[in-house]
Amino acid sequence: MEVAVAAVSPKAASLRFWYGASIADFLESNAEKIVGQLTLNSSFDIDRTQAAAWLVQIDFLQAQVNGFTGSIFFEFNIPRMGRRIDVVLVIGPVIFAIEFKVGEKTFDRSAI
Repeated sequence: MEVAVAAVSPKAASLRFWYGASIADFLESNAEKIVGQLTLNSSFDIDRTQAAAWLVQIDFLQAQVNGFTGSIFFEFNIPRMGRRIDVVLVIGPVIFAIEFKVGEKTFDRSAI
């Protein structure tokens, strides 16, 4: 199942995700352009550490999803929980919820 994703207005209150695309479009996209869209749709100021983490995530995922059909969403808002998942990847009937910890040395329960 591929989801067509249209451009969204920055910082929209009801935005479910900050970046979304078909896997094919994601693979063709430049990482800096994706980070730009994530930054525009963010509800807060993005620091260099966050932008660098997104670049690592994008690079990793572009290497892993090649050959698959589906959709990918970054910074996906979980309804009624007030939290976000780093990446939601939809391939066929399977939904992957992926949480990255780029550069972290320890992990606590609140990070999951």
